[in-house]
Amino acid sequence: MSSKTQHLIKMGLLKSPPKFLDTAVQYEVVMGSIAYGVAGDHSDMDVYGFAIPPRDWVFPHLRGEIPGFDDTEPMFEQIQQHHMIDKSAMGGKGREYDLTIYSVIKYFRLLMDNNPNIIDSLFVPRNCVLYSTAVGERVREKRHIFLHKGSWARFKGYAYAQIHKMRTKVPEGGRQKIIEQFGYDVKFAYHVVRLLNEIEQILVEQDLDLARNKEQLKAIRRGDWTQQQVEDYFADKEKQLEQLYLDSQLPLAADKQAIKALLLECLEQHYGSLDACIVTEDKAVAALREIESIVLRAKGD
Repeated sequence: MSSKTQHLIKMGLLKSPPKFLDTAVQYEVVMGSIAYGVAGDHSDMDVYGFAIPPRDWVFPHLRGEIPGFDDTEPMFEQIQQHHMIDKSAMGGKGREYDLTIYSVIKYFRLLMDNNPNIIDSLFVPRNCVLYSTAVGERVREKRHIFLHKGSWARFKGYAYAQIHKMRTKVPEGGRQKIIEQFGYDVKFAYHVVRLLNEIEQILVEQDLDLARNKEQLKAIRRGDWTQQQVEDYFADKEKQLEQLYLDSQLPLAADKQAIKALLLECLEQHYGSLDACIVTEDKAVAALREIESIVLRAKGD
């Protein structure tokens, strides 16, 4: 089974990908309206995922580079391309793809920050997973370790951005017709409600079902809600969520050590032994180092 990235490279649709990318993808999912259960027949395929670059791209010291001294080679963080039309898809009817593939390092960092789009990518329904290796499955299996109370600030910020765009009524791209039809941009509106619903699940249940409120979101997209109803929902829900944040049993911040351990586990599963890549300090050595530090501070006093 090949990844969607590999297919798009083979079709010549993905421009200037790094040479390693066709065999480096570990996880790919369909995002957007399809993942949220509100897609129409002509919805684009919005694909997100992550890849593991070659070993010396992650650990540049393996190729002899000294950070701050050598001119370092370009690093891979992500590749993103929109509006790729695969004319062979859907029995020749064609389909448009938007693709974003992250380096596993940046993907983990965004997950640790509780970036809403990236968190969503780990919680999509199983039928939205296009491609997943053993590494991809391991990250998905451990997805709950990334959740923490900081998610409220991130999701709220994204919701604020969407409601601001909705209020301005300045059409983006081909959305003029939407505003003319409904009086406001119902796509921005449904994202406002979606984000608030998602963070409520995270704070209360420490879990996320992206399609749970699909009927509500469909109603907004077809114009059943007025802009004022969306505004009122936002105001009421924000107050509720402030209290849910205080009551939530989620940890206050990300468990960086646990997340780093998972990252190293994934890298080791992909590369093999990391002995030449990193040095893990022995616990006894670490304890002696701490004792030495305490003694030196005491002498200074």
